[in-house]
Amino acid sequence: MLFLGYLLLGAFAGILGGLFGIGGGLIIVPVLVVSFHAQGIPGEIVTHLALGTSMLTMIFTGLSSLRVHYSKGVVQWPLIRRLAGGMIVGAWLGGMTANLLSAGTLNLIIGCFAWAMALQMGLNLRPKAERHLPGPVGTGIAGTLIGWLSAMFGIGGGSLTVPYLTWNSVPMKQAVAVSVAGSIPIALAGSLSYLYAGWGHAALPAWSLGYVYLPAWLGIVLTSTQFARLGARLAHRLSPQRLRQGFALLLLCVGAKFMIFS
Repeated sequence: MLFLGYLLLGAFAGILGGLFGIGGGLIIVPVLVVSFHAQGIPGEIVTHLALGTSMLTMIFTGLSSLRVHYSKGVVQWPLIRRLAGGMIVGAWLGGMTANLLSAGTLNLIIGCFAWAMALQMGLNLRPKAERHLPGPVGTGIAGTLIGWLSAMFGIGGGSLTVPYLTWNSVPMKQAVAVSVAGSIPIALAGSLSYLYAGWGHAALPAWSLGYVYLPAWLGIVLTSTQFARLGARLAHRLSPQRLRQGFALLLLCVGAKFMIFS
């Protein structure tokens, strides 16, 4: 039953990742936290384990979504290359930073972030296209910051990348496609960071590699990659206004849950 729950979680996260370009981590992390608490995993590592596991799933979800966006011809590879280097550095640092924080502090930070995303999505707040992309240095700094925050929150970075690119006059569909592609280097560097930071921790359950719990990762990946394609196709066909509002309500509950755990 537990593994079935991971399969269902992967399906839901995959659809959200493809539809909104957010990678699904905002759903995966809190559900994993609740699941790990129910399994009796020590509370001191529950959040770190959920974050690391979520990061590793983002690699496969991102690749699956990217295939669909690539087929639509909206992926800007030069822009991805400008962001990717900073994202890799930032994601590694994000995992190391999270390892220095207690579970309670991480829960509080993630709860506040979930509430901020709920307001942004529920009210459909988007930055206006007021400027153009900076040069390689400015873009690299932005990528580093996005990667750092994304790894700390266990997300693929879309909720940060899309507003940044929109603010810099990148069309929405292209911004979503770039955010999906950018989630792959973020997830790769972030998951390696969590694996390294948690390696050999005495409180880890069986079938863990550092702060990555393999049974949860496998269950999520088996369904998220398939449903991410469905979400990406829906992103090109549907107006997601009502879905955004419903997702915003869900994020408010997620934020409140993390506040309780903090």
